[in-house]
Amino acid sequence: MESTADSDWYRREYCQDMTIEARFQLQKGTFFLDVDLTIPAEGVTSLLGPSGCGKTTLLRVIAGLEICHDGFLKVGGNVWQDSNQFLAPHQRPLGYVFQEPSLFEHLNVRDNVAYGVKRVARKERKFSLNKAIELTGIGHLLERKSTTLSGGERQRVAIARALAVSPGILLMDEPLAALDMAARQEILPCLESLHDELDIPVIYVSHSPDEVARLADHLVLLEAGRVKATGAIAELLTRFDLPLAHSDDAEALIEAVVAAHDDEYELTYLDFPGGRFTVARKTLSVGSSVRLRVVARDVSLTLEHQSDTSILNIFPAVIDDITPLGNTQLTVRLLAGGVPLLSRITRKSAALLDLKPGKSIYAQAKSVALLS
Repeated sequence: MESTADSDWYRREYCQDMTIEARFQLQKGTFFLDVDLTIPAEGVTSLLGPSGCGKTTLLRVIAGLEICHDGFLKVGGNVWQDSNQFLAPHQRPLGYVFQEPSLFEHLNVRDNVAYGVKRVARKERKFSLNKAIELTGIGHLLERKSTTLSGGERQRVAIARALAVSPGILLMDEPLAALDMAARQEILPCLESLHDELDIPVIYVSHSPDEVARLADHLVLLEAGRVKATGAIAELLTRFDLPLAHSDDAEALIEAVVAAHDDEYELTYLDFPGGRFTVARKTLSVGSSVRLRVVARDVSLTLEHQSDTSILNIFPAVIDDITPLGNTQLTVRLLAGGVPLLSRITRKSAALLDLKPGKSIYAQAKSVALLS
């Protein structure tokens, strides 16, 4: 974990206001970026949207790689750009991870990472070489030439190099997009560990809902160069005025805590404000935090708590809202202990149960995925 001194330094320098404010207007051919955005200066914020919506352009403007004359950028208590100043990219204390690692082929892994350290004056170094290596798990690769590495290994080295510049913010532009499935599975645990251990904000561009669900705390939805919505990921995934809740894979994310393990039946119990989930036993410490994914089509509804059923995950809930999906189905937004859930059912089922907002029911989760 990061030292207390490092954490205190970051909060003092970058998180006085605990927000990142970005206002940009940029014309690029027929594309127009027009954003007015405030996001937390902590955790992982994911930029999500269809191809061509402006995700990478916004990231490059934040980095100063794309010059936007009509812009404002403030990270914590530090203004990086306004009408009177523009910090060049090398003056901005940030790390940038691109889709392609672009390592120095004539250098070994150690020297590639050390290159990042050398860019920072000694008195300003907050991440040591060893810390960057430890966080990315590349200690066994240090003497290897970059040309001998796999795609996942190369990307981990690129992340280590970005951390080695002691950034106040880490920008990641679809770091898994160029990798095959095996390499993605190799590097996702590395990204999850960074999420847990880094005390700097990460802005993460992705078109993959799975990556976003596993990594993001905060979500920014972009559409045609503009911000459609921004907020906590669990809230945005279940909002009926946004497209995510209407997709075939509509889902809810739930933060839970490991409550206990059942040695007899090899189960793990996970508590959240709405009750307790039961999952196959996991190697997790009691008291640790986890994230769960519950897909809408796996949630059924009943008016009474069922006892003669194989379903273990049953929670009391209140119907918050109902919206039609085509001619035969509905999506129901539920609140279980204040935590939003989605259920995808038929119109006939809703009519038979006389479902309406405010009604108390029971949600039955037929399956649940543990994401972290």
